[in-house]
Amino acid sequence: MLHILLGSLMLSLIHAAIPNHWLPLVVISKAQRWSHAEALAITALTGAAHASSTILIGIFVGLLGQRLAADSRLVWLVPGLLLLGLGIAYLVLDLRGHSSHEHIPPEATAPSRSPTAALVLSLSAAMFLSPCIEIEAYYLQGGAYGWTGVALISLLYLAVTVLGMVVLVHLALRGARRIRSRYLEHHERQASGLVLLALGLFTLLVHP
Repeated sequence: MLHILLGSLMLSLIHAAIPNHWLPLVVISKAQRWSHAEALAITALTGAAHASSTILIGIFVGLLGQRLAADSRLVWLVPGLLLLGLGIAYLVLDLRGHSSHEHIPPEATAPSRSPTAALVLSLSAAMFLSPCIEIEAYYLQGGAYGWTGVALISLLYLAVTVLGMVVLVHLALRGARRIRSRYLEHHERQASGLVLLALGLFTLLVHP
């Protein structure tokens, strides 16, 4: 179970660090003239919405993992191959020039003095409707450990996603512009693909 959590942690950290998840919130907060506290609170809310839809899917994937637990080989083979397949797909999309997925609606940058319920709701909905499927392979593995495995992965993913986005938005608003990576902005899929390939190989080669 430990290596499943380590893999989930690594993937969650990479996921939270991708600029398309938090940089639009920095731009919007400045355009909307939100206070620092308002920006961080809305970042936490939208991050939680984004993670919750992924976790909901993960619960169903975890149920499938429980069914696969009867055959120990499938518990490691299927997630490993899934990670490799996703990694290859992301690299192909990057080579074809497909732009990274954008979670924040462009109309959210219209100037305003304070956050409105409609805007916050639209931001949260946009994030909720854009779940990231990379972590689901670990739910498939975690399901073999029952609800404990699913719960641990969910808590880890939620905490890292929300805290990571909040910290990065905080640093960006404080002027730490170095955290902005043009490579990740333009090659999110390539970076994700390479990480997924590495995690897929790790899953296939390192297991009980």
